[in-house]
Amino acid sequence: MSISTSASRPATDIPFSRESLEQVLKRRFFFAPAFDIYGGVSGLYDYGPPGCAFQANVVDTWRKHFVLEEDMLEVDCTMLTPHDVLKTSGHVDKFADWMCKDLKTGEIFRADHLVEEVLEARLKGDRAARGIEEKVEEEDEDKKKRKKKVKEVKNIKLADEVVAEYENVLAQIDGYSGEQLGQLILKYEINNPATGGKLEPPVEFNLMFETAIGPSGAIRGFLRPETAQGQFLNFAKLLEFNNEKMPFASASIGKSFRNEIAPRAGLLRVREFLMAEIEHFVDPNDKSHPKFKDVQDIKLRFLPKDVQESGSTQVVEKSVGEAVSSGMVDNQTLGYFLARVYQFLIKVGVDTDRLRFRQHMGNEMAHYASDCWDAELQTSYGWIECVGCADRSAYDLSVHAARTNASLVVRQPLPEPITVENYEVDIDKKKFGPKFKKDGGAIQKWLGSRSQCELEDYSKELADKGKIEINVKGVENTVELTSEYLKIAKVKRTEHIREFTPNVIEPSFGIGRILYSIFEHQYWARPGDADRGVLSLPPLVAPTKVLLVPLSNSADLQPIVTKVSAYLRKQQIPFKVDDSSASIGKRYARNDELGTPFGITIDFDSIKDESVTLRERDSTKQVRGSFEDVVAAIKEITYTGTTWAEGTSKLTPFESQSTDA
Repeated sequence: MSISTSASRPATDIPFSRESLEQVLKRRFFFAPAFDIYGGVSGLYDYGPPGCAFQANVVDTWRKHFVLEEDMLEVDCTMLTPHDVLKTSGHVDKFADWMCKDLKTGEIFRADHLVEEVLEARLKGDRAARGIEEKVEEEDEDKKKRKKKVKEVKNIKLADEVVAEYENVLAQIDGYSGEQLGQLILKYEINNPATGGKLEPPVEFNLMFETAIGPSGAIRGFLRPETAQGQFLNFAKLLEFNNEKMPFASASIGKSFRNEIAPRAGLLRVREFLMAEIEHFVDPNDKSHPKFKDVQDIKLRFLPKDVQESGSTQVVEKSVGEAVSSGMVDNQTLGYFLARVYQFLIKVGVDTDRLRFRQHMGNEMAHYASDCWDAELQTSYGWIECVGCADRSAYDLSVHAARTNASLVVRQPLPEPITVENYEVDIDKKKFGPKFKKDGGAIQKWLGSRSQCELEDYSKELADKGKIEINVKGVENTVELTSEYLKIAKVKRTEHIREFTPNVIEPSFGIGRILYSIFEHQYWARPGDADRGVLSLPPLVAPTKVLLVPLSNSADLQPIVTKVSAYLRKQQIPFKVDDSSASIGKRYARNDELGTPFGITIDFDSIKDESVTLRERDSTKQVRGSFEDVVAAIKEITYTGTTWAEGTSKLTPFESQSTDA
């Protein structure tokens, strides 16, 4: 799948510089720290005009690639979420990272990042002691400050087994619990890198922003940490809207919030960010996908959990079909979405050589998930999770249904009636009501929400002991139920309807992380000139598609400039006019770093025959033709994926000595 105009990019002798890229991004106001003139707040950023346009184009591509092509149902749910919703989903208790505090200074560290940075610094010292040359990369100011804290690490050669042990730990750093991180800190004698001060054992820090809803403050709430819960809570409405047909998917694009312990790395770790999430609801007994054959031959670079657990990060390249048939990827629908995620990322500008799919290890996977893969993009900060793709089983719908007694199930007519035998609770209401009075309703609701396994256990206990003892939320004391008040037994029934709770396949996209990774993947400098940066964004997502450049400020050129501008506007192609006094080369150069893929030069010949010159950003190749034909070529290359050679086949090659001077 092509991600550019397919006019060859020249090889460059200038190594990638993150510092140069970030200077361009900030100077051209792709994004900037929020509240900058007040000193800023870490983890909060504002997008400027090109950043806004780039993000909007990526989101528009996402919406067409998934919502339109997959017939998804898009919803837009509130960002304010009541406490009870996130308590039920598990976020109140479990949505946390591990932090540790310096006992003397009170300085706070995120535990996994601290272990990672200290061990990497020691390995770097070992490589230096062994005389192994390392590639030096530019670093942002935050990372430079952190590195200064561990600069005391001397170039000491480590034992081979210690090096292997460190590398093993780093390969599994995402999977350690708080207790395990604490053990690593003790084992490797990791202290405050700046002061050498001892650290407290890691403790959990909940990442949600808490707030009060309403003036009384009585309704406790949070800013949502994800968009998923709104989709789960609206499942019944979505199913009805979809005419009760399964499977189907919902989608949501919106802001989410996480109170990160130590935000760093620009857009890669922030406290407010844009997410795009899909919830694909599927029959738990049939996770095949009707379009799987369309993607089964796509090859992906996988990092399976067993490879990571062995201490290696060597990827395995195989087709999606092979990954599913071998059981490495749990099912067809999950495999289908991994392939579709890959296709989307390539379409918006991700480098295929710096993309891998890493499987969650057993100790980092949610207890309810049957499989989970992260699309990770390699940047100068390392491998960054940008998309999570998980099979969440029926967990979310089940817990919300149990908490609210809402019907979040699918009911489908069976082709033939079936006889089923299930445990049921039979209450003697004449005795039960007078006995338990106001607590009776809560007890009955509790019994009605028990699983078949639980009811089987209670049935045996009731038969053996003549009673069961239960604890019901809202009922003050332990409730004792004897066979006088209820019976629990298997009952045979003929059913004409199958009722089930769907499983959910969830691809979840961090848009800001994807944007920044694309910046790194597509930024380069012209050969021999480190100051001439180029941002090779695919035309489809580039903020501006065309730079319109009059050869001079002559009044004679204005009518044709106006005419071409009106035509571009009518064709709905985003463009900018640069009629400044700078040379054409400089005007093109400053728009190359904005990612503008095409330039139209208007000269004095344009007055005679309305012909113009079309320049391609990466190769600086030029062709000439009527402005209508040039605009048609731009539209075809930008919006249909046509190559430069195909799109400009009707235009005449043009040589110029000055446009890029």
